[in-house]
Amino acid sequence: MLGNLGFTEIAILVLILVLFFGAKRIPEIGASIGKGIKEFKRGLKDAEPSEPPPTTVPPPASGERPKRLTE
Repeated sequence: MLGNLGFTEIAILVLILVLFFGAKRIPEIGASIGKGIKEFKRGLKDAEPSEPPPTTVPPPASGERPKRLTE
C-alpha cells in the first residue's frame, strides 16, 4: 500500500504534517515515536522467558513411600 508513494504524494504528506503540527513540533514527534518503538522492543525482549520453566515431578502413587535423595 505505501510502497507505491511517489515524490508528489510524500511532499503533500509532509506539507500537511507541517501545517498541522508546525515545523518545530515535527522533530519532537519523531523523537518520541523513536523512543516509543525502542521501549516496545525492550519490553518484548524482557517478556521472553530466558529459561524454560522447571518441570514438576508428579506425586507418588498412594501407598508408595517417597524416595530420598540419599537412598
